[in-house]
Amino acid sequence: MSATHPVTLFTGQWADLPLEEVARLAASWGYDGLEIAASGDHLDLKRAEEEPGYLDSRIEILKRHGLAVHAISNHLTGQAVCDDPIDFRHRAIVRPYTWGDGEAEGVRERAAEDMKRAARVARALGADTVVGFTGSKIWPYVAQFPPVPESVIEDGYADFARRWNPILDVFDAEGVRFAHEVHPSEIAYDYWTSVRTLEAIDHRPAFGFNWDPSHMMWQNIDPVGFISDFADRIYHVDCKDTRLRPANGRSGVLGSHLPWGNPRRAWDFVSTGHGDVPWEDSFRALRSIGYAGPISIEWEDAGMDRLVGAPAAVEFVRSLLWKTPESSFDSAFSNQD
Repeated sequence: MSATHPVTLFTGQWADLPLEEVARLAASWGYDGLEIAASGDHLDLKRAEEEPGYLDSRIEILKRHGLAVHAISNHLTGQAVCDDPIDFRHRAIVRPYTWGDGEAEGVRERAAEDMKRAARVARALGADTVVGFTGSKIWPYVAQFPPVPESVIEDGYADFARRWNPILDVFDAEGVRFAHEVHPSEIAYDYWTSVRTLEAIDHRPAFGFNWDPSHMMWQNIDPVGFISDFADRIYHVDCKDTRLRPANGRSGVLGSHLPWGNPRRAWDFVSTGHGDVPWEDSFRALRSIGYAGPISIEWEDAGMDRLVGAPAAVEFVRSLLWKTPESSFDSAFSNQD
């Protein structure tokens, strides 16, 4: 990481705007590129593979605004690969060609095919990373009551491996890596589930993590320690912040079904630099493991307009991407006879 490290904008929360407008805004704010989400008009993976000229039109937009693409996102489709149940929530987030007739196993199979497609499209764009979710057959059992036999949990990891190994075969063939966002509702959502997830697929190199500290903060997971623990698996970085509120004896970490921005919540996602993520320690840790990928800013803040948050965030992140020393700071004390 250095002062020239690429800082990108994740377009998922901007999918209501045309890619042209998002690119214009990002360039005007000083971003180096985009983490393009496969949603809205930003990137339709099926069209990218089947419609001549479509992908060139996306590339042309980026070039016109002086932006690069280092990674693409297929979070929403990835969620449907392993989830059980498949229901109205998935219909709202996947493309019609993935939803089809809504029959659950068919949705999962089509979602898996779209994840394979994402690897091929990423390679065609010159990007080497696809960021996303995996879904989870066992997330509904996180409370462990009514009692859940260990065999059910084991089957959940086996189901993940069975569905994702063929996807990762395509990633290997394309020379692209999958960066799973460690996140509640996914197969890996904290330290121990991340360990178990890697074990389920025999630690194959195609699968790593998207380091997004915002989801770790409210679970009391050390985001800096996560970087060190999974040093060889940090394939992408998303910068999103979380603001923790002092314990008042009423608010729990699960959110109490309260909407974002409600002051009764124990925590909230906020624009990068306005929460409690230890950003400087995190960036120092990323330097220490030799992370060389993009720093992507993900805006989510119920109390701040994105047109305020996004330009402020890029300035904040750049302030932490200082040049590192070319020699040890104590080398000046050595004898130079």
